[in-house]
Amino acid sequence: MHKNRVMIMDKRTILLMLDPDEQASVFDRVVAVDAGADVLFAHGGVKPSQVQGLVHGCIFTRSPKDLQRTAIFVGGSNVGQAEAILDEVHRAMIPQYGLQVSTMLDANGCNTTAAAAVRKASDHMNFGEKKALVLGGTGPVGSRVALLLAREGAKVILGSRSKSKADLVAKTIAQRLSNTSNTQAVVPVEITNEDDIARNVQGCSLVVSAGAAGAKFTSVSRLASLGGIQVLIDLNGVPPLGLEGIEPTDCARERSGLICYGALGVGGFKIKLHRACVASLFEKNSRRLEAAEIFELAKTLGR
Repeated sequence: MHKNRVMIMDKRTILLMLDPDEQASVFDRVVAVDAGADVLFAHGGVKPSQVQGLVHGCIFTRSPKDLQRTAIFVGGSNVGQAEAILDEVHRAMIPQYGLQVSTMLDANGCNTTAAAAVRKASDHMNFGEKKALVLGGTGPVGSRVALLLAREGAKVILGSRSKSKADLVAKTIAQRLSNTSNTQAVVPVEITNEDDIARNVQGCSLVVSAGAAGAKFTSVSRLASLGGIQVLIDLNGVPPLGLEGIEPTDCARERSGLICYGALGVGGFKIKLHRACVASLFEKNSRRLEAAEIFELAKTLGR
């Protein structure tokens, strides 16, 4: 009888995974298991209109003191759809009565990848004294890299083939930085060729390539010839890479005098961070992990 009481009190951890894709991500499920989640409820094809019932199934079945043992992860390949689902998740909770669970958004790995990349770059520089160029800066990962760099005090040149998109992302980042002194840290620019890159990279210590698969920007040798750059990070793991000359497996490897990271070189730490984030969801029932919060956790992890 005593043994049964212990088992009841020590409730298993449950991770509810909500994915707008037809099938919930196997990648995210594997990482969740490795992070220590005891039970996974993985739902694919989730629409915002379905979220309330799923969330209520979490918060009404355990007492508030046990809700830290339940958490919600929102993933999928479409970041916009995932953000809409997350909004509904938060709307469905009733925190004033303690009826809430911790949440994490990492659709397409956008938040953990961006946080891992910025964390790697921080091993080599103090951002408060630096300037960075983010290529493909209007995408899900690039925009978050820009946000995190700006939060850390860097001046960020946000490069995109579309100036209007760059303007919009820069404005959104400024709004998120409204309670800091660095609201004008992100400068949107149009970049369509290598000459545009050469002009805008002047004074930059860091270049991050976060474009879509197949988007080629320039080469390591060309950037090295411009002088002043310390670190290059290419987050595209599918050849051709955005920065020719970097290999996906590069991890602080020196090429043409520059410290280089490829997608897999960042990826090992990204996986470590992802696991740590999922594990942290079960420490309390009020944690909300998005880009900024995930980066704060990244700072606490060793390489």
